[in-house]
Amino acid sequence: MVAVGIVVLPQDRWDVGREKWLLAEEWGFDHAWTYDHLAWRTLVDQPWFATVPLLAAAAAVTSRIGLGTLVASPNFRHPVPFAKDVLGLDDISGGRFLLGIGAGGEGLDSWVAGDPVSRGMRTRRFEEFVGLVDTLLTTPVTTHQGEFYRADGARMIPGTIARPRTPFVVAANGPRTMALAARYGQGWVTYGQTFLSEGGDPAAEQEQWWAGLATMQESVDQAVAAHRDASEPPLRRYLSLDGAPIFSMQSAELVVEGVERAAALGFTDVIVHWPRDAGVYAGSPAALEALVAHLPRLHALDVPPR
Repeated sequence: MVAVGIVVLPQDRWDVGREKWLLAEEWGFDHAWTYDHLAWRTLVDQPWFATVPLLAAAAAVTSRIGLGTLVASPNFRHPVPFAKDVLGLDDISGGRFLLGIGAGGEGLDSWVAGDPVSRGMRTRRFEEFVGLVDTLLTTPVTTHQGEFYRADGARMIPGTIARPRTPFVVAANGPRTMALAARYGQGWVTYGQTFLSEGGDPAAEQEQWWAGLATMQESVDQAVAAHRDASEPPLRRYLSLDGAPIFSMQSAELVVEGVERAAALGFTDVIVHWPRDAGVYAGSPAALEALVAHLPRLHALDVPPR
């Protein structure tokens, strides 16, 4: 079975955005996500609302759909107050919250708070961040002294509704972060890698992107074999379909083809974006509505075990 999710960017005031989250649940999407940034790329000067209150509001008006961050990072988050936010989102959602988490990039988020780290430090910081958030969410009282973070008697009471804690969906494209996903994650998520053809042919770039995903799956298999206890449930594998050179929401047929190809590669979950009117992720609202009719068939697709 393939689970299908959708990203709702945090750009709408709640009186408008509320309807999108309600429709995502009504239409039968399995999970809905938003970005966890202070601002993002070409949308840096456009409206952009805070992630945690947005997801809390979405949790309060929905009852079934999973809700998550795609993805939170240490760029402007400290594990102790952020674990409290996770605890609150878990509670409001009744255990439906999914913590998508990544190392963080080099955009505005990485320097706006005045404490940027080098590329070499970023992975080490992420390793400590994931380990500490895991400890915080599974331990009533935590004390920790590490390279990047300190916690002195941090309380996380009463603990999460989700057991043993909120699921982690770890973003990873390289071996060290894939090892983190295998060790701590209930899921691994990727946008894939960009493989540019010499002629800039979108169709050729699209095929290179899919080939890269197949290679990444093999790398995750190796990480799971090396770092995951055999008694743990299988690692769910999430693909953000819109990491591809061609935006999926141009037509429902393009999305369906993408979900089918992802399932054949062993991805258990595929995520698309709510189409915007212009610019990044510009697409067709009609394609989104047409996709809804295909969801039952996509849910029934077989995913070969990895």
